[in-house]
Amino acid sequence: MNSKKFLPCIYLYQKRAVNGLEDKREVSIDPVALAVSYSDNKRDGIFVFDLSETDNEHEENIDIIKEICASVAVPVIGAGHIRRMEDVKKLLYAGCRQAVLDYSLEDNVEITREVSMKFGADKLFAMVDNSKVVKEQCTLINQYISRLLIKEPSVLKEVAENSPVPVITTLPEISLEKIIEILKLDNVGGIAGKLVNDNIKEIQALKDLCKDNGIEVSEITAAYQWEDFKKNSDGLLPVIVQDYKTDAVLMQAYMNEEAYKATIHTGKMTYYSRSRQELWIKGETSGHYQYVKSLYGDCDMDTILARVVQIGAACHTGSYSCFFNEIVTMDDKTDSQHNPLKVFEDVFSVIKDRKENPKEGSYTNYLFDKGVDKILKKLGEEATEIVIAAKNPNPNEIKYEICDFLYHMMVLMAEKGVTWEEITTELANR
Repeated sequence: MNSKKFLPCIYLYQKRAVNGLEDKREVSIDPVALAVSYSDNKRDGIFVFDLSETDNEHEENIDIIKEICASVAVPVIGAGHIRRMEDVKKLLYAGCRQAVLDYSLEDNVEITREVSMKFGADKLFAMVDNSKVVKEQCTLINQYISRLLIKEPSVLKEVAENSPVPVITTLPEISLEKIIEILKLDNVGGIAGKLVNDNIKEIQALKDLCKDNGIEVSEITAAYQWEDFKKNSDGLLPVIVQDYKTDAVLMQAYMNEEAYKATIHTGKMTYYSRSRQELWIKGETSGHYQYVKSLYGDCDMDTILARVVQIGAACHTGSYSCFFNEIVTMDDKTDSQHNPLKVFEDVFSVIKDRKENPKEGSYTNYLFDKGVDKILKKLGEEATEIVIAAKNPNPNEIKYEICDFLYHMMVLMAEKGVTWEEITTELANR
């Protein structure tokens, strides 16, 4: 059985966070800030429920969910307002790690196979409120669903016994003894809902209690102790920080023993300031936190490479990376090898700049001015050119046509607000 997880829930209604599925009392006017606060407290993920009643509200909530996914370093699980595969796709494309099909709705049961075949069983939860539906849909769940979310705690034990996949249960405020009893059940993978929300700052204490009772919980553990490293003359260890998505080197800082242990314990990069001679958590003032994805010691164990989720900018100047002062470069931009994603991002940045800062005579601005129909027409023409070029024995022609197609595709991406990060994330998840 995997380690037990603790997942808070955010319920979106009229662009605000409310108390629950039925209780629409306001919790926060800023759901994104609430999600960030949840993600900073030993969380293992966040459920976000879209409680919209109209299509317009639904689109607004999708935008909020997209912003939440971009602002937190934990998996976001999207739920609510799902009627067809397109709704699941919207949640996943917004950045959600998984989506929840509500099995009290027949159409959600009916689309399970189609959605699972498209995105994979690991992308799907099913939400149930009784054991009958689990027994009736046992084969479907076993083949196409990875987890169950139980919204009625009173049926937890029976559902857990009959479910072919692990279950997460929402819980009200209950005693610590009852929590331990529930988490000791073999097929229970964790708890969510009001109990986690109301005790968000006590998650570490709950995890410690679980460990004391022989229950495995998810947490960062270090393979090396501070004593295993070779420190410099000041007793400090240099740390090189790298964005785990882009591989960009973001900054360099130092750790002492306390900073190292705090980083392991909290999952947020913590350093020792030599100038101030004190501990500092990256992002504590700016909100630009760095969440640990991995830590590696070098061959001499005298430097740490930290791969992180970077929220916002890494540099105090507002730059994404601290390394922007070019001293010398031997790159020959005409024939040097480039990171393909960097090439795409550079071209895309120029296209976005043309959209935001039009330039007279620019073909890109001509396309934007003509609108999406013109962009689509050109995209279709370039796709046809690829097909024609593919019949030509000269391989160079197809390269030219693919480049033309990719350019027009990026113009369309800029027009529709789609980023390369979203595209590469979706490809990586397939």
